[in-house]
Amino acid sequence: MNKNKTLNIAIAGFGWWGQHMAKHLKDNSRFSIAAIIEPDDARANEIANAGLNRLTSIDQALENADIEGFILTTPNTLHEQQVVQIANAGRHVFCEKPLGLTGDSAKRSVAACESAGVVLGIGHERRFEPAMQQVLQMIGDDSLGTVMHAEAAFSHDKLIAVKSGDWRTLKETAPAAGMTGMGIHLTDYFIAAFGQVSTVQALTANRVLDWETGDVVTAQLKFKAGMTATLSAILYTPHFIRLHVFGSDAWAEVRNDTHPDTPGGIAELVVARTNKPHEVHQYDWTDTVVANLEAFADAVAGIADYPYTHQQLIHNIEVLEAIAQSAETGKTIHL
Repeated sequence: MNKNKTLNIAIAGFGWWGQHMAKHLKDNSRFSIAAIIEPDDARANEIANAGLNRLTSIDQALENADIEGFILTTPNTLHEQQVVQIANAGRHVFCEKPLGLTGDSAKRSVAACESAGVVLGIGHERRFEPAMQQVLQMIGDDSLGTVMHAEAAFSHDKLIAVKSGDWRTLKETAPAAGMTGMGIHLTDYFIAAFGQVSTVQALTANRVLDWETGDVVTAQLKFKAGMTATLSAILYTPHFIRLHVFGSDAWAEVRNDTHPDTPGGIAELVVARTNKPHEVHQYDWTDTVVANLEAFADAVAGIADYPYTHQQLIHNIEVLEAIAQSAETGKTIHL
């Protein structure tokens, strides 16, 4: 169990997020990037200029026995196939969200990793933010009293240049507007905080982008534990990330200055209690993407368990599927 052990990895996909991963891991002592897997020849020069080795397929990378783990930053519909392929080869795999687009798909990916005894990581970073961790602690130790309701939003305009017809714009590959890009981080956090969802109602709209999937999604959730929550994700508005948890004794709100991929700024946590001044705490930006990947590396090395259970990973995709179904049909979905 060596905390300093280097994990030899391949990154599949060299689009926006694959480049982000490579940039942040290239000089990280916990990782060695053996290859970038990118079939698009148009990316070859970018990969070479970054000083990285290009392969064109996962099959090629699997021929290298020294590659211990794979990071997938590929289109959503490829995730299950690639996770299963990598797991069946006995390699560890970190999959960018979403793990799948249906609960059954997520179950197949988890089953493959369990059968092979490999670590399955997931690209959800909000649980690694210090302010968000503090709220989880407050929920867990009942500092807020009985949790009544929660609200969360994750919106930005980083993808407005994506052309209609790209996989990110289609219902089949990115259902329910911003859910697969942003909203799914919120449901992951809710599941960590409150447990399983029992009921889902959702709406989408298309205000500006003219994307088939829409550019606004909002959802109402009820949890088996009794509390309710709402979430929203907007694909064409200035950056906005907020969490608000209302308890019978206190409420807590977190607002983030910047996106997880954008260094700088702060997260501000405000806690309010009746007849008392607001408590205000500020947390500097931390690289939660790398923190998550380092937790994955720790799990591979046997240093610590990965902090996402397989059941949580599956249930988050079940909730994603229910939100997409509700938005499409106008019906309430019961899980």
